[in-house]
Amino acid sequence: MSAPEVSASGPVPALRRLTVVMPVYNERATVVEALRRVRRAPLPAGVELEVVVVDDGSTDGTASVLAQLQDSTVRLLRHDRNRGKGAALRTAFASATGDYVLVQDADLEYDPDDWERLLAPVLKGRARVVYGSRFTGERRNMLFWHWVGNRFLSLVTNVLYNTTLSDMETGYKLIDRSLLEPLALRADRFDIEPEITAKLLKRKVRIYEVPISYQGREYDEGKKITWRDGVTALRTLVTVRIRG
Repeated sequence: MSAPEVSASGPVPALRRLTVVMPVYNERATVVEALRRVRRAPLPAGVELEVVVVDDGSTDGTASVLAQLQDSTVRLLRHDRNRGKGAALRTAFASATGDYVLVQDADLEYDPDDWERLLAPVLKGRARVVYGSRFTGERRNMLFWHWVGNRFLSLVTNVLYNTTLSDMETGYKLIDRSLLEPLALRADRFDIEPEITAKLLKRKVRIYEVPISYQGREYDEGKKITWRDGVTALRTLVTVRIRG
């Protein structure tokens, strides 16, 4: 069965509501500050904010912390067991009601002060998908092999899908929800990142990149992605290119 068609052309939809989706797994130390920054992030006049937080089976007390933070803006969903970032994002996407969906991790690596940069191309009618690039803005230098892995995966993406992305694996993705819904995403773990990108590009959706700041964590600070996820990402890029 072929994948549902996604129209890459047409006018850029107006931004009236922004849904911020936040997957959370064992982030008790950072999630309060992450949500505080989300709540005070600058938004254009007239844009309503919706926040969908998915606790992906946390075991460190994150659930009790989140229960105290839920309000009219923040909606809390929970997996009864850890299923992975991809599964958490798919749950959040299914509940989103905004015109655009923005992925915001809870680990403080990405700064909501950069939302203005991400939203600018949409507000100017130039893009329906905007990625924040960690390699064109200011950043805390990442580990060498993470840098190599990210650059390699972006290169593979560019070769397979005839594009020029500098940061395919970025966690900052702003997407017109009408483009996101038909992608039939299946990934459960970190391979959700290449799956989203590959399926958009295969459907001829052009991605707009803007520079963002980046404060990468180390493993002793709670970073979870490993080299094995890079191998899975590579396999995902190739599989989607061949099979769709």
